[in-house]
Amino acid sequence: MGRAFEFRKGRKMKRWAAMAKTFTRIGKDIVMAVKEGGPNPETNSRLRAVIQNAKAANMPKDNVERAIKNASNKDTANYKEILFEGYAPHGIAILIETASDNNNRTVANIRSYFNKCNGTMGTQGSVEFMFDHTCNFRIPKEGLDAEELELEFIDFGAEEVFEDEDGILIYAPFNSFGTIQKELENRNIEILSSGFERIPQITKKLNAEQIADVEKLIEKIEEDDDVMNVYHTMEENEE
Repeated sequence: MGRAFEFRKGRKMKRWAAMAKTFTRIGKDIVMAVKEGGPNPETNSRLRAVIQNAKAANMPKDNVERAIKNASNKDTANYKEILFEGYAPHGIAILIETASDNNNRTVANIRSYFNKCNGTMGTQGSVEFMFDHTCNFRIPKEGLDAEELELEFIDFGAEEVFEDEDGILIYAPFNSFGTIQKELENRNIEILSSGFERIPQITKKLNAEQIADVEKLIEKIEEDDDVMNVYHTMEENEE
């Protein structure tokens, strides 16, 4: 298996599963999708993808419809996506995706977390190059073969296709998202969920004490309401 498979396996750590901000993140995704392409999912592929993710997360339909309606209101604050970069203790690169309606607040908060946890906030481009920006799709296993799909979807940009207990996962470069989404829909293959991830090109192994230092910073960052995702180059423990 490739790096996407190992990355996905590592992300199943209890630390990630404990994050309780799923509905908040989806709500922000809905606002950004509606502001960008309108409230009709049939003509807004980004919104269509977010609705699929909301369904996969068991977000109530009423919540989704209310979020779309609220996002259509011109008075609703828009969220700007901002990427933060830096280093945790022990040379671990950290990449932080945020969606904020107040850039000054977010910058101040992120900087404070690095300072309090002996990290260093970096400049734009300082660590982003260490991660591959990917897209992914989860589809049902029933009636489909991962190996056959991988061969068929190479032409649409797919780099890794593999099974886990919840379905078949397709990984591809970030800019292949629209092409693969369209092809899956053309084939009437249900998209259970989709999204984007940043996979570290190289990871660094730490001892237990060093891991605790890094996780202290990561957990602090993850608690922030403006933070959508945190990626790092620390080798994951398989617990």
